[in-house]
Amino acid sequence: MSADAAARKENMRILRDRMTWLRRSPAADRWALVPLRLVVGFGFVAHGYTKLARGPDSFAAILSAIGVPAPHLAAWATVVIELFGGVAMMAGAGVVVVTPLLAAIMLTALFGVHLRYGFSSVRVKAVTDMGAEFGPIGYELNLLYLAALATLAASGPSALSIDRWLARRIGGRTRGA
Repeated sequence: MSADAAARKENMRILRDRMTWLRRSPAADRWALVPLRLVVGFGFVAHGYTKLARGPDSFAAILSAIGVPAPHLAAWATVVIELFGGVAMMAGAGVVVVTPLLAAIMLTALFGVHLRYGFSSVRVKAVTDMGAEFGPIGYELNLLYLAALATLAASGPSALSIDRWLARRIGGRTRGA
């Protein structure tokens, strides 16, 4: 074997050894969805808090404009679901229970507001001396949230979650445990 061939073989062995962290393990599976759960939960809390801070009546006016029945009740329900559902998602508590509620909010936003603007979540209208001006966003983020919710609900309890702690405390086993 030539020196070049031996050097290439050794380089491939080193590369293969360094990439062992990519191999999946049950422990890695339990931790893989934690960042997704935290970010999705935080996103819902942030949106719920914004609606609360601006006043649910302001959000009710938007809901009324898109034809949502009982807009004041729906506004308050949305604020409560986003705040408490987002916190529950971050804590990994009742993920399967809160997912359909949070998904209903995303579907309402998708079909009631964002669908007419197309897919893209970034719509630059102009660039001025003050910076970029953006137009209405499309349904891209709604789809990402819906996919994340479905993934989290279907994957079972992840690490650092109340659902996982409860399953173990009750004596059940969780997927990948």
